[in-house]
Amino acid sequence: MRVGLTYDLQSDYLRMGYGKEETAEFDKEETLEAIERELEALGYGAERIGGVVSLTGMLARGKSWDIVFNIAEGMHGIGREAQVPGLLDAFCIPYTFSDPMVLALTLHKGMTKHVVRDCGVPTADFRVIESVDETEGIDLPFPLFGKPVGEGTGKGISAASKIKNGGELREVVRTLLEQFRQPVLVERFLPGREFTVGVLGTGKKAHTLPVMEVLLKEGAEGHAYSFHNKQNYKEVVDYRLVDGEASDACAQVALRAWRCLGCRDAGRVDVRMDENGSPNFIEVNPLAGLNPVDSDLPIICRLGGMSYRELIGRIMASAEERIRPGTPRPAER
Repeated sequence: MRVGLTYDLQSDYLRMGYGKEETAEFDKEETLEAIERELEALGYGAERIGGVVSLTGMLARGKSWDIVFNIAEGMHGIGREAQVPGLLDAFCIPYTFSDPMVLALTLHKGMTKHVVRDCGVPTADFRVIESVDETEGIDLPFPLFGKPVGEGTGKGISAASKIKNGGELREVVRTLLEQFRQPVLVERFLPGREFTVGVLGTGKKAHTLPVMEVLLKEGAEGHAYSFHNKQNYKEVVDYRLVDGEASDACAQVALRAWRCLGCRDAGRVDVRMDENGSPNFIEVNPLAGLNPVDSDLPIICRLGGMSYRELIGRIMASAEERIRPGTPRPAER
């Protein structure tokens, strides 16, 4: 089976002049090498494609693949994660992970919370703020928490994200609007424990992996799994699998959100407890990082006894199961 690999390589964008924070979500060479190695060990032939521009050129020249292993994040626009899947759909080429609708929706944290709330999944009350003036009429009780509406890897999240009063709210919103040039999600601060839940599979066949708690050490930035804490996790973060009632409750919230949103194959759902110890949906990552050492999903698998090869194999198996016999191929249209 011919497997194409779509991705955005961090070093490519750094050479183009983008900064480290701008490219924090993009993959390292070691991640691509690890995925290629495991695909080949599993009996697949892997070919590197690159991002949306490279994919466009290859498709225009008539290239095709039996399936694409897609980890491309994209650079520009709120629909950037949906660009590669959208092109692949147009050319009837199957791919791993979620479709364009899911990827465009879930990159916008506010829209995602609207949908999961309508599905009955608990999530903190929130507002999406587009100007500093809108902070005057906000009707949520302090403390609040603010972050960019469409970023990942903790970008825009720091100790200042916990907001105690109206003055801090205005300043945080002003700073984030200027830095990221996008709306700001402001939500009720959840003071409890924080977890991330790995999910494998699609629809009714989706199931959760062991639930992992994120514990901040002394010296970590307070209140959140921030950009700084994620970048320096070896020094300031402890990861621990949990079981019992807490694990069951977090897994239930994560799985309900995953199915509600229509996510596919594999990813992560972040959950945090409120003051009563009840888990609330924070956000979902349907294109979770796959660095075999540093990314949360492989860490969850490793702590739970699942090898990286098995993770890649189960992602491929889930995607292949979705490919219906008789699906038209580009040459057949």
